[in-house]
Amino acid sequence: MSLNRPVPPPMAPVAHLLAMDRTTLTAALKPLERRGLLEVHVDPADQRSRLLVLTDAGREVLASAVPIWRATHRDVEANLIDPDTLRRELIALA
Repeated sequence: MSLNRPVPPPMAPVAHLLAMDRTTLTAALKPLERRGLLEVHVDPADQRSRLLVLTDAGREVLASAVPIWRATHRDVEANLIDPDTLRRELIALA
């Protein structure tokens, strides 16, 4: 979901959003790239930077995963005593 943007994001902001270092993000993206769900392009504005591009197949997989994610999220939240407090505390930890 963090790659689903109108403009392909560079690696650094995605790593920051996911609270990962770039090395960990690179390792996590390799299986997606091998499956053809993601492409890594050189940023034309900065040859040192890489842009993360969801492929058509990647967008299809994401679209099919969203309803599953929403249902799972509802189930988890239904079993939490106070999800809003948990969310606030997790943000504070980050």
